[in-house]
Amino acid sequence: MSSVRVGHRRLTRAVKESLRELRTQLSLVHHQVGTKVALKDVDLDCLELIGRHGPLSPSALARRAGLHPATMTGVLDRLQRGGWIVRERDPAASDRRAVAVRAVRGRNAELFRLYAGMNTALDELCAGYTEAELELIADFLRRTTAAGRTAAAELAGE
Repeated sequence: MSSVRVGHRRLTRAVKESLRELRTQLSLVHHQVGTKVALKDVDLDCLELIGRHGPLSPSALARRAGLHPATMTGVLDRLQRGGWIVRERDPAASDRRAVAVRAVRGRNAELFRLYAGMNTALDELCAGYTEAELELIADFLRRTTAAGRTAAAELAGE
């Protein structure tokens, strides 16, 4: 076997290991933020989805989050009690009972403050790379995200 293939396999393993370590560290940061604002990790995940893709119906949010609708009800109840979201009638829906979930804008500042240390560290890290290197990193992360989305969908379909 050529040394190029061995080197490639070794580096591929190193990338995968680094991604696992990154996932753990990001999970720990996420958990600490959740602790500070009295939200479960899944609540923060759903709040992120609502902020990025909302307003969303509870069923659309459950699909995006990969959660059972009954679980989603509990998540939304906690987020609403905490003042993070509001449930509103969806004017675009044909069913007058349809609800859309929207993030409360004023609460975002609290989360931004808690994630500020990580964001500053990432800004400093990115400052050490050229634009071409950042494009390559961003492409890798987008493709890794797509691979994760596909793997999650396949697991959910089992």
